[in-house]
Amino acid sequence: MFKELIKELEGVSDKQQAENLQRFFKTGKGEYADGDIFLGVKVPVQRQICKKYYDLSLNDIQKLLNSKIHEHRLCGLVILMNKYKKSKKNPVEKIRIFEFYLKNASENKINNWDLVDLSAPKIVGEFLLKEDRSILRNLAKSSNVWERRIAIVSTMPFIKNRNFGDVLVIADALIKDEHDLIHKAVGWMLREIGKKNMDVLEIFLSTRYNQMPRTMLRYAIEKFPEEKRKKYLKGEI
Repeated sequence: MFKELIKELEGVSDKQQAENLQRFFKTGKGEYADGDIFLGVKVPVQRQICKKYYDLSLNDIQKLLNSKIHEHRLCGLVILMNKYKKSKKNPVEKIRIFEFYLKNASENKINNWDLVDLSAPKIVGEFLLKEDRSILRNLAKSSNVWERRIAIVSTMPFIKNRNFGDVLVIADALIKDEHDLIHKAVGWMLREIGKKNMDVLEIFLSTRYNQMPRTMLRYAIEKFPEEKRKKYLKGEI
C-alpha cells in the first residue's frame, strides 16, 4: 500500500503548483523551510487520496515522515491523525501514537507550519486534554521552532473547552520569541481565547501588550473593535 500511495501522489503532481508552493513555504536557502520539496498536490486532493490508505502501519507512516517530499509527510500525518481518532477507546494505542508523534517532532520530521497546524491539535492537544501538560512547557523552551509552534498550537483543544490557564502560561513564555512563525501562532491562540472570553484576553494583554512583537499583538486583537485595536497599537490602553 505504501508504494501505491507514493505512486498516486506522483500521478497528480503539478510542476507549476510545486514551484508556487516552494516559494510560498519559504524553501530557499537560509529560509525556514530550506530544502523542502513539493510535488504540487493540493491538500484536499491529498486528503482524498489518504482515505484509501488509512490502514498503513506506523512503519510505513515513518517512511512517509522520513521523506524530503512535503506531500509525503503531510499524508503521513493525515493517516496518523485518523489512527489516533480511531484509537480513542484504546489508551495504549493513544500513548503509542502520541509518543511516535513527539519523537518525529524531536527529529525535525514535522517541519513546516502547515504540518504542525494540521496535526498538533488533533494528536498532542487532544491527548493532553486529560493528561499532565508539562511537556508543552518543555517544548516551548526548545531550540527547534517547530517544537515551539507545536507547544502553542496544541493548546487549541484546551481553548475550545474554555481551559485557558496552560495556554496563557505558554503564550507568556513565548512572548519574547524571535521567530515570526511563533509570533503568529501565539497571537492566533490568544485571538481564539478572546472569542471564548474577551475579559481573559484583555487581562492577559493589559500587562504584556507593550512587550509583544507587533505581529503577535495584531493577531491577538484582530477581532477587537477598530477604535480599541488602534489604541492597543498606539500603546494608549
